[in-house]
Formats: sequence, C-alpha cells, structure tokens
Amino acid sequence: MFDTKVAILVLDDLAVWQKLNVTAFLATGIAGAAPEAMGEPYEDAAGRRHARLLGQPMLVFAATPEVMRRAYAQAIERGLTRAAYVRAMFETGHDAANRAAFKAEPADAPDLVGLALRGMKKDVDKATKGARLHP
Repeated sequence: MFDTKVAILVLDDLAVWQKLNVTAFLATGIAGAAPEAMGEPYEDAAGRRHARLLGQPMLVFAATPEVMRRAYAQAIERGLTRAAYVRAMFETGHDAANRAAFKAEPADAPDLVGLALRGMKKDVDKATKGARLHP
C-alpha cells in the first residue's frame, strides 16, 4: 500500500522511560521532515478536531549499538530521511541544547540511542537489517 517505510530503532538497553521519550522525539522528526506523509486531521463524534497523524505505520525496532551504527551508515549511504537522538541529549533541557549536543558528536560515529528512518521500503529494510521488532 505504501512505497515508503518508516522505522524507528531504539537501543535495547535503555530504561523504559528513555525508550518512550526517544521514540516520541524521533517520530516528530520524521513527521516534520515529511509533511506530505501526514494524514488529515481527526474529528471525534462531537465534532471536535484533533491533530493529524502520520498516514502510514511506523515500525519500532530494538537495536544493539552495532545494528544502530550500521543502520546509520546505510541511511546516509542510501539518502534516507533521518532523525537521530544521541545519549548526550538525555542531559539537555531544550531544543537548542539538543542540537548543540548532536553537533558535538563525531559525524561518522555519533553515540546514537535512537534513529528514525523514512524512505523507499527496500532501502529502509536494508538499513534495519539485523534489528528486531521491539517487544
């Protein structure tokens, strides 16, 4: 049904609150980068409007650091839309500090704890090879 795929990889050894936090931030990154993928606003039975959601499923994967590094390299090589979350961002308190923490990471080997990808299905599948769906 969809030509594209969205995958979110989260390190498997994070605390539950960290996994949820990282997943939420990464999902907003993909939604912001792909406004064309957003569905229409929702409306409840009383006629109240609710925010739009991404119009396609997002698969959430548990990943080891090795799988995360490989997925990151593949995503860059294949030109996939990326949203990234590095460990240092747990210590910041606002968006500007998050961007500064990310920029301070080594470009080819950031300390990723989460990575969201969007692109053609075959490319996302190649990048996420070795990751398993999050339990």
